[in-house]
Amino acid sequence: MAGSLIKIDEEIVSSAVASVSLTGIDSTYDVYLLIMNNVSPANDNKDLYMQYIKASDSSTDSTANYDYATKGLLTSLSFQNNANTNQTQFTLQYARGSATNEQDNNLLYLFNTYSSAEYSFYTLEGSGLNFAGGLGSEQGGGAHSVAQSNSGVKFTWESGGNFASGTFTLYGLKK
Repeated sequence: MAGSLIKIDEEIVSSAVASVSLTGIDSTYDVYLLIMNNVSPANDNKDLYMQYIKASDSSTDSTANYDYATKGLLTSLSFQNNANTNQTQFTLQYARGSATNEQDNNLLYLFNTYSSAEYSFYTLEGSGLNFAGGLGSEQGGGAHSVAQSNSGVKFTWESGGNFASGTFTLYGLKK
């Protein structure tokens, strides 16, 4: 992939913020790659959420059009099947922690994001330490079940928690 990734946007969290948004998605690329490194919440036991930012008015889409399914791979428990339909956001990671080294790392591929003729969808590969210090990962994906043009994504934590740290980088994949 050397030379195939074009950096579009990057956000680095070094102090508490309520959300992280990445924008710049347009018709230039068919597929976007979002890399999240060392992401952690300010408070323990929080789920990580993602929503789309509408291209029409740059507002966050919080309608109940988010469907997703992931497989949780945990060292401390058996596997988990996580799935939901008609939600107001995607859940990317579960029960993340705020202690030292309880950080999350994710790769998300975003497809059809800017197209107003198709559903936007993503695939996810992620791993990190949960609030109890246990290693866990999620693999899966989701679809936004409305055909709408989106120009970005927004990340938040459960119950309005803050981000303590993280680097979020959005790339376009050359055609």
